[in-house]
Amino acid sequence: MRGVKKENLPVKTCPTCRRPFLWRKKWARCWDEVRFCSDACRKGTPRGKAQKSPGLRADRNLGPTGPQVLVSSLT
Repeated sequence: MRGVKKENLPVKTCPTCRRPFLWRKKWARCWDEVRFCSDACRKGTPRGKAQKSPGLRADRNLGPTGPQVLVSSLT
């Protein structure tokens, strides 16, 4: 693959994230065996879909000092 322009490199599609990825020099000897674009996709957590820790859930109303209570006026 020496001297090949980028637009002429082989392309595969990642089965996890469905994005195309190009041939890389480090995959030169095993290109036929490469299936995923990254370690994250190989593990099943594609970019943008990583698991968040259970303590930082978006549905909780946590502030910098802990839970915040919203008080409405009764008047």
